[in-house]
Amino acid sequence: MDTIIVEVEKYVVDYLTNYVDKSFVYHNVSHTKSVVDNTQELIEGLEIEETQAQQLLIAAWFHDTGYSKGVTHHEEESVSIATEFLKKHSVSEENIHAISALIMATKMGRKPKNLLEEIICDADCGHIGSKNFEELTELLRKEIELTQNTSISEATWLQENINFLSERHQFHTSYAATKWQKRKGKNLAKLLKSNNKVSRDITKLKQKKAELKFKKTKIDTPERGIETMFRVTLKNHIELSNIADTKANILLSVNAIIISLVLSNLVSKLDKADNAHLIIPTIVFTLFTVVSIVLSILATRPNVTEGKFDKKDVENKKVNLLFFGNFHQMSLPDFEWAIGEVMQDKDYLYGSLTKDLYFLGIVLNKKYKILRLTYLVFVIGIISSVIAFAVAFAMRPETLTVITP
Repeated sequence: MDTIIVEVEKYVVDYLTNYVDKSFVYHNVSHTKSVVDNTQELIEGLEIEETQAQQLLIAAWFHDTGYSKGVTHHEEESVSIATEFLKKHSVSEENIHAISALIMATKMGRKPKNLLEEIICDADCGHIGSKNFEELTELLRKEIELTQNTSISEATWLQENINFLSERHQFHTSYAATKWQKRKGKNLAKLLKSNNKVSRDITKLKQKKAELKFKKTKIDTPERGIETMFRVTLKNHIELSNIADTKANILLSVNAIIISLVLSNLVSKLDKADNAHLIIPTIVFTLFTVVSIVLSILATRPNVTEGKFDKKDVENKKVNLLFFGNFHQMSLPDFEWAIGEVMQDKDYLYGSLTKDLYFLGIVLNKKYKILRLTYLVFVIGIISSVIAFAVAFAMRPETLTVITP
């Protein structure tokens, strides 16, 4: 059971990434890792023995894999997926039964029967006692809207959360009650405060018909979840771009050092007759190095764009003003006017974010394709050069020694 945890983590991360629909913006890899972390914290805080701790961690990893089959009965599906995996890895029936029971304990409304079930239930609801509760609950709201094709108003969602935290939820373990209850109380207080504010807003809406449309849009639109999705996704893409540039710079530096050594130490000796056999290997070595350098430069070379747009482009929503390459040659007044138009049109704003994300993905694809080719050329060049030098040394002409009487 020691090494199985690592295999479980790899399998579940890959499974959730590839088989769970992207509309599950809450029940995804991030949530699963959070539950695993909460479980580990409870295990350490309650000093759970090793075998039971491993059962808890495996159950925490698998408990939401059933969302790949849909929302209904996802716990049962999670048990099936976990059982199939664990049997393939020769886990005992006793452990599989215990893990399955822990997964089923996370079913909404079910009361835990023992300490281990209490632990995984507390871990699954650990976000209730976290500082990120507000952001996470918005993702859950967005997920429900996407998967159930419905719309939940802010007032309804606030009341549902208030009812859940105040009436239907409680931490079962002593550790969770001690460590997370205080933050849960603060989160409940924020919900109550927000609910009072929404209630006052609704009353004003009834009194002021002129504000009805604006207020209703504000309440019914799940903007925070969308903005969180764009923010996280764009951040991940930028990090991937930085990684690609770093790898390309490493290859560029290495090849630059190699070619400098070749030019300073090897090329200067090729004019000697007894070094003629080294000419072809040196050319092969230098050629592959130069190609690697060129490819590394291409992977990091920025694209130059015109940097201009006109009012028709803005009015027709054809220009993405969130990318500097589209406005760097525009005057400040024109740019300020265009940004004002974007901020007044939510569809234009989200459309610009979508285009920004799409074209960033296109650039990333190009970077990584060139980077992969660069590594391939570099490896082939090293191998070919070593073989070429080996053959050259093996076939070099023997030096004759003349003996005079």
